[in-house]
Amino acid sequence: MELGRALSSEAAKAAYVRRLFHTIAGRYDFITRALSYGQDRRWKARLIAMAAPQRGQRVLDLASGTGDIAFAAAARGARVVALDITHRMLQLAAAKPHDAARVAFVTGDMMALPFATASFDVVTTGYGIRNVPRIEPAIAEIARVLKPGGRLLSLDFNRPANPAVRAVYLGYLTIVGSALGLALHGDPDTYRYIPESIRRYPGAPGVAALLASGGFDHCEVVPLLGGLMAINSARRLRRRAQLRNDATPNAQLIPNSQGGT
Repeated sequence: MELGRALSSEAAKAAYVRRLFHTIAGRYDFITRALSYGQDRRWKARLIAMAAPQRGQRVLDLASGTGDIAFAAAARGARVVALDITHRMLQLAAAKPHDAARVAFVTGDMMALPFATASFDVVTTGYGIRNVPRIEPAIAEIARVLKPGGRLLSLDFNRPANPAVRAVYLGYLTIVGSALGLALHGDPDTYRYIPESIRRYPGAPGVAALLASGGFDHCEVVPLLGGLMAINSARRLRRRAQLRNDATPNAQLIPNSQGGT
């Protein structure tokens, strides 16, 4: 299927993403390292440090893939549910060394989470929100399952605001993604999905605005790699009255940290 047509509707994108991630599951760790310039582990460690899960807290890791973030949260003593829509990803994750008593694997959809309301202290996701068919329902589900005051941390590619920077960035991802797709799968469109999805993505500031209007406050964006990547951080509103009365989204951009990641 031609890539533009595959992303032309919510239903088409959902079906395409399911097929894509089943196809690339065995290469997922390699690709995330390659396309993140070798920084992927560092960024995920930064996310976990920001989330700061406490011993005994319940953490939900969405789009968990092969489990990096889930395992890091479990290493801090949290009880973790790793959810992914691609069952093969979770099979690969479960085959890695991990604390089986602290990590459970669930095949499921971010748009319809199979969990009770207010059942998690922290929700994390790496490369998850950009891949859902529509962001607002996913945010609503995350808000539903988080306890009041619970934290959301999301790592993803960003959409640079500067048109020139964005063009170079997307051009690079298109060229490298096409080459990797052809070499690894015989199909250049396999990883061209990433820049194409970024073109349709509101970027981290846009996600922060959606979070602020969708049941969250303390919505912050932490740029990584000069703003080419970013972590969205937000807190679930503590009272329903806050959601009704606070009509003005609040979103804050946090400057790059030391080291310029």
